[in-house]
Amino acid sequence: MPSSGYRTPYILDIKNERSGLLNIFDRDTLLHLRIPFSFFLMPVFFLGISQCEEIYLNAAIILFIALHVFIYPGSNSYNSYIDKDTGSIGGLEKPPPATRRLYYASIIFDITGLVLIALTGWINALLAAVYIIFSKAYSWHGIRLKKYAVSGWLCVAIFQGAYTFMLTNMVVQQQVSTTWFTPKNIECMIFASLIIGGSYPLTQVYQHDEDSTRGDRTISYRLGITGTFIFTMVFFTAGAVLLLHYLNTYDNAGQFAIFIITLLPVLSFFSYWFIKVLRDKKNANFANAMLMNKVSSLCMLLFFIIILILNHIPVVGF
Repeated sequence: MPSSGYRTPYILDIKNERSGLLNIFDRDTLLHLRIPFSFFLMPVFFLGISQCEEIYLNAAIILFIALHVFIYPGSNSYNSYIDKDTGSIGGLEKPPPATRRLYYASIIFDITGLVLIALTGWINALLAAVYIIFSKAYSWHGIRLKKYAVSGWLCVAIFQGAYTFMLTNMVVQQQVSTTWFTPKNIECMIFASLIIGGSYPLTQVYQHDEDSTRGDRTISYRLGITGTFIFTMVFFTAGAVLLLHYLNTYDNAGQFAIFIITLLPVLSFFSYWFIKVLRDKKNANFANAMLMNKVSSLCMLLFFIIILILNHIPVVGF
């Protein structure tokens, strides 16, 4: 989903089009898939697993591969095909030209991901298909949620946050039913959306000029550079308060200390970066945004893995 901007797709001549069909996965396509960027979406997946009462290991492995190797990259390539970005995008500082090959690649990756998830149950595949549909609606010029500040932000916050937590927790426990929606699980869904919704605007903070020229009024563009940092602080604070309540109510409040310790590097770099930006707005650039993303993703991932281990979740098996 992440990235922004829309341009009319390139018109390829017949010869080039046929050549593209024969060589869909060339170097440029592989770069636009941005498979390493899936690392930034791993924390919510491990949050979902960490809160399982039991784990079906085969389902967990299949879902992990389907999401991070196929479905997320499929969304990335489709987004690149629609947007035709010339400037830096998430995980790719200098994107190569986007061709129709990316469209075919996105279809192949989406279908492969859905087929894999279907191995754990056809209903699970339907849930994943809903994610794919909204990821396409986020970018597709016919709907293009991303050009609207609130709808674009909500789409990312909900589907990369709450919905991904729900999908992971349901599939890994093999519990796809309305009874899953307990106060405990709903609170975790809200937490997931708060941390995604808080961090996402920072990934747009260096794209304001390019976004505005394409008619995309992103949440970060509306907030401005300083406003984006304040917005992130508010949402992360709200997320931390909700997590404390969640752990105190349903788990072990002592685990909140682990959260604070593992997130210290995030707080330190965020504060350092914000001070630099206040002195010079040019510091709100691609390099700093990606470094912030890496630090926060790594620290959040570490926290959820620690909680997963501490919870001693029994593995049911294959």
